[in-house]
Amino acid sequence: MRISDYIEQSFSNLCKKKLRTILTTSGVMIGIGALVSMFSFGKGVQKNVTDRFKEVELFNYVTVFPRSEEIQTEQSSQKSETESKATRQVSVLDDDFIRDVTKIKGVEAVFPEVRFPALIRFKKKDNFSLVQVLPADICQSGLMKLRAGVSFASDEENSLIISDFLLHRMKVKDIRGIIGQEIEVSTLTLDFGLFDPAKVTSLMQGDSAPRGAGNDRLPFSSQSYTFTIVGVAERMGFFGPMPLRSDVVIPPGAAQRMKKLSLTSIWDFFQSPEQAKGYPSVSIKLSSAKYIEPVKAKMEDLGLKTFALIDHLEELKTGFIFMDMFLFALGMIAITVASLGIINTMVMSILERYREIGIMKAVGASDRDVKKIFFFESGVIGFLGGVFGLALGWVVSMVINQVANYFLAKQAVPYVDYFSFPWWLCLGAVIFPILISLVAGIYPASRAAKVDPVVALRHD
Repeated sequence: MRISDYIEQSFSNLCKKKLRTILTTSGVMIGIGALVSMFSFGKGVQKNVTDRFKEVELFNYVTVFPRSEEIQTEQSSQKSETESKATRQVSVLDDDFIRDVTKIKGVEAVFPEVRFPALIRFKKKDNFSLVQVLPADICQSGLMKLRAGVSFASDEENSLIISDFLLHRMKVKDIRGIIGQEIEVSTLTLDFGLFDPAKVTSLMQGDSAPRGAGNDRLPFSSQSYTFTIVGVAERMGFFGPMPLRSDVVIPPGAAQRMKKLSLTSIWDFFQSPEQAKGYPSVSIKLSSAKYIEPVKAKMEDLGLKTFALIDHLEELKTGFIFMDMFLFALGMIAITVASLGIINTMVMSILERYREIGIMKAVGASDRDVKKIFFFESGVIGFLGGVFGLALGWVVSMVINQVANYFLAKQAVPYVDYFSFPWWLCLGAVIFPILISLVAGIYPASRAAKVDPVVALRHD
């Protein structure tokens, strides 16, 4: 018999028991659909993370932090075995440090992390946020993805970029219509003329604040500044060495003209003297990832801590592999149940076609021919389950993706494809169930081949 004859006979035999075939194929379809959906989600997350990092060149960044290390040196003495500690002097992350790092080969730009709390007021709506200071060339490099407007033209202009997330919180829907409009930024400054030790002591003892006390309780005063909105940026959802962690971005020149309290949390009050003199961290943008290791070595020689996202790329890949294995294990549960259904279907088919098998053997069919017939029937079930399972997985994934983006859009989160269907996943979704079905058909096919034609012909 030709292969086409086996396929034709397989479809003919399966169509005789339509309900059983549909139920068995549905089990394979559901298992493959679940497996495809989970795998596509894992690959979609991996693709979004890596593509986003590559898009904004986050793999070309090195972030340095100040630290003070204690180096223990042993004193060789026969009378005592004590150790003396010497504190290594580390570089301060100030403007001189930035100028020196700029001269290093492979360095494209160096900028400090400068953030400060502020009250953002737009169209009589107030919202507290952290303002981040970024140079114009960094904003224009693609670090931020703009939904409307442009980046700063220079570091000195009195302009501002705001995130779509903050605009959503402020109930602003027309993000393009706000370009060119003015927005007010109010900062806090220390004013020790307002300091009252008695009131601070009262606060520390837990006394409640009298209503209407205002700013006269603590040594703070506010300053208001007006900026022009030039761009609306998407809020970056992933954490890298230099992510857009604030909802408002201004150029360095405008920041220098502002009176502000440059701290992001109460822990900034407890910095070491070395840290208080400079910036909390400095980000270094490199022209290529090949300069990361030399630059990191130079920074560590200066006693600085370094962080480069590319160093954790292998850890990210390992994490994705474990996630894929976990999703695969869940999908295999459904596939295993489906394979048991295939075995049951084929065994029942043998019992119902016992006399038919005897007739085939009586007219000259070999054991191999009988095995092939049942193998092809199992393979057809796997093929149909794989094709319809792939379609089911794709439809379910698209529905989930649309529903998720619909609700996230209300939170000003941009549209994201959370599922990815690479060619090998689509091909594997068809081939894999065929192989599983063939394995499941080994026992029924072997049992069918062992049927004695004399006994089968006597079977009623």
